[in-house]
Parts: sequence; C-alpha cells; structure tokens
Amino acid sequence: MPRDLVITDHITIPGWRLTVETTRAGGPGGQHVNTADTAVRVRLHLGSLHEVHPAALARVRAAFPSYVTGDDELVVVSRASRSQSANLDAAYNRMAEMIQAHLKPPKKRRPTKPTKASKKRRLDAKQRRSKTKALRGRVRDE
Repeated sequence: MPRDLVITDHITIPGWRLTVETTRAGGPGGQHVNTADTAVRVRLHLGSLHEVHPAALARVRAAFPSYVTGDDELVVVSRASRSQSANLDAAYNRMAEMIQAHLKPPKKRRPTKPTKASKKRRLDAKQRRSKTKALRGRVRDE
C-alpha cells in the first residue's frame, strides 16, 4: 500500500487514494535497466479528493492540463534516478508541490497607472533612439 502524501501540516492525503505503478525506465544503466522497474508513476483521482478545497483542485487542473487525464487523475512520472525509491520520493514531492502551489488563490491584480516620471523616461528614451536612427541616414552635402 502506498504511503500517505503530506501536502501541508494540516493536509495529508491517505495512501489508499494513490495508485503507484512501476515500469522499466530507458536511458543509461546497462543490463540493470532492462531488468529493474525503476520508473515510478503516481496517480491521484482529483474528483474524490475531499482533503483539498475544490477551488484549489480547479487551479491545479488549469495549471497542469497535461498531467490531468480524462478520468480526472493527476499523474506524475519520475524516471530521473536509477533507484526506484528515489524516483518514488521524487514523484511524491513533485505531486505535493503541484498541489501545494495552488492552495492559495492568486492575488488580484490592482490596476495602476504609470507615474509621471516613468512616462517622461519612456518618452526621453524614444527621443534618444529616434535621434540615433536619424543619424544613420545618408550624408548629404549642403
């Protein structure tokens, strides 16, 4: 049975909600890579997740559409290490970070106007650039 996924001090997803699959990973490793199942895939069904607020889950779905399947499962794959336990830890950590990053709603943007000084700086820079480009023209005798 998979271990529990700790998101924060207050939010822990029980291990029975997670599905852990192991497969063979490609890449370097010689004969070992052909025999050992070191790649790890962790699945979490988001629809039945009651520990996390539904709005946070919606933010996770929107932020990671390629990680969410049509069955509403969040799938994280790790095959970076040659060790199955290291890949399992990496997959758990990545899944926890993905959920944790979207627990708080994003701050609303307060529209602001540019300051008078910033407008002046912008216009001065445009004038300098215009003069530089004007000097690149053909030289004429007068």
